[in-house]
Amino acid sequence: MGYWNCSNCKEANDSHFAQCWKCGTRADGTPPPPGYQRDDARPWLQPPRQINCLRCPGTPMEFIGRKRFHEGSQAMPFLLGDLGELFVNREEFDLHACPGCGRVEMFLSSAPR
Repeated sequence: MGYWNCSNCKEANDSHFAQCWKCGTRADGTPPPPGYQRDDARPWLQPPRQINCLRCPGTPMEFIGRKRFHEGSQAMPFLLGDLGELFVNREEFDLHACPGCGRVEMFLSSAPR
């Protein structure tokens, strides 16, 4: 997964974001819409954690994306369709991987930083 640097504030942004998480400037350099306010309550606008690998001291781990895990029976949504989705719990995690040793760490995406 890649990153792009904001042309306005020089902040690193994940490649799947079309807008800078910090200042709202779009990836193509156009300014944010009028009245734009940063909203820290939206976790998808926050930058990935900056953590180092525990096995490879000093090696920064790379944010590789967000994964939704499914709890419960796979049969419930299949048998009941959209109604079955009401009985399913899903949890979202941010995944980080070490480029050196391949270690993967997961953090709740809704957890405070």
